[in-house]
Amino acid sequence: MTSNKDKEFDLFITDLNGNLRGKRLPANAVAKVFEEGVKLPRSVLGFDFWGDDVLDNGLVFETGDMDGICMPVTDAAIPVPWAEEPRDQIMAMMSNPDGTPFGCDPRQVLAGVVKRFKGMGLTPVVATELEFYLMDSESEETQRPKPPVLSEGHGRRLSETDCYSIDEMDGLSAFFSEVREVCEIQGVPADTIISELGPGQFEINLMHIDDPLMAADQAILFKRLVKGIARKHGHSSTFMAKPYADKSGNGFHVHFSLLDEAGNNVFDNGGEEGTDVLKNAVAGLMHMMPDSMLTFAPHLNSYRRFMAGAHAPTFASWGYENRTVAIRIPESPGVARRIEHRVSGADANPYLVLASILAGALYGIENKLMPPAPIEGDAYAEGDGELVLPTKWDQATDLFSGSDVLKEYLGEEFVRVFSAAKRQEQRKISEQISDIEYESYLGLL
Repeated sequence: MTSNKDKEFDLFITDLNGNLRGKRLPANAVAKVFEEGVKLPRSVLGFDFWGDDVLDNGLVFETGDMDGICMPVTDAAIPVPWAEEPRDQIMAMMSNPDGTPFGCDPRQVLAGVVKRFKGMGLTPVVATELEFYLMDSESEETQRPKPPVLSEGHGRRLSETDCYSIDEMDGLSAFFSEVREVCEIQGVPADTIISELGPGQFEINLMHIDDPLMAADQAILFKRLVKGIARKHGHSSTFMAKPYADKSGNGFHVHFSLLDEAGNNVFDNGGEEGTDVLKNAVAGLMHMMPDSMLTFAPHLNSYRRFMAGAHAPTFASWGYENRTVAIRIPESPGVARRIEHRVSGADANPYLVLASILAGALYGIENKLMPPAPIEGDAYAEGDGELVLPTKWDQATDLFSGSDVLKEYLGEEFVRVFSAAKRQEQRKISEQISDIEYESYLGLL
């Protein structure tokens, strides 16, 4: 049995792909870490998805692969209750050696956008909704998704869509009970749980919070705890955007509003339509959406979500209480008037998703843009022209890397390094021969 004296802790930063990178340290190093931080190469944040250096990003040989300083972003270590051997974790953010923000840390990218809002006397209030699939434990071994068997006396394997099913959640009650418990321990404000459109697909909403950095931290913690608890209960889990070709994909919806210095919601005008500031934000989001697609859909598989009728938007659109649009204004009391951004996949990096959304809103507010008329009815039937979103990974990368607006709001260094990582990933995948090529051609040509 491990004593507190022997207890270890993980210190990690989140790289541009949303993967956690860091070190496992002995418990007696905690005080020093909170005082001095931990050194890691700055290039770690610019790794490709598989953890390889990206030599084209300018962070490796050109800088001597210099270290950055990773400082904790919480006041204390956070328990990891599902671990076989008890340990803690510490989330961190990287700065340059001179203490200035390192522009390729996703958390620093988001912090920069929030700072611009604060300079205008505005505070973003954010809530996230993350979808995921629970799968059979053998899914990780076979690298193919397989729905889980319900426990708690049910004994059947999920196979069909059963949206909003209470029976599905009853059959997995031990898993969800521990998710609730660990969320409370880790300070992750979990709210409603629903079963979604796919077999074994669920969504857990996190409550609104007036700190976007903390909201993104909580999303990172949530994704990690779901994976850990699923394994503990004999399941597997995934936030992959489209694990089943013929089933619903995993989305990552974001709700946000803006408070002024007196705590008033600047989107609320007492009516259902919202203020001009809300419409400015909507217009900015629509304008920047095609260029920002790479942060909302960062991987090859991400683009399998985007097809007409698949509950993922295919062009930049908005409307009131309309789930076919990219930007929805939900029906709500005026004090809760807000924007719901419905583009991102659950595979995206929460820091970069929030940074891109808030940057788009800020761009629209600063430039007093106004959107076209809101869409009523089926938005999938109306998309055309420049508002169409890129549905290919390389197209999204080209738009992202060439965007002057994103360079202004998110930083030139970040845009360069993220683009380089995506291009390297695209090259690596293009060099692989797929299973369907072998199955189709090997014995017939």
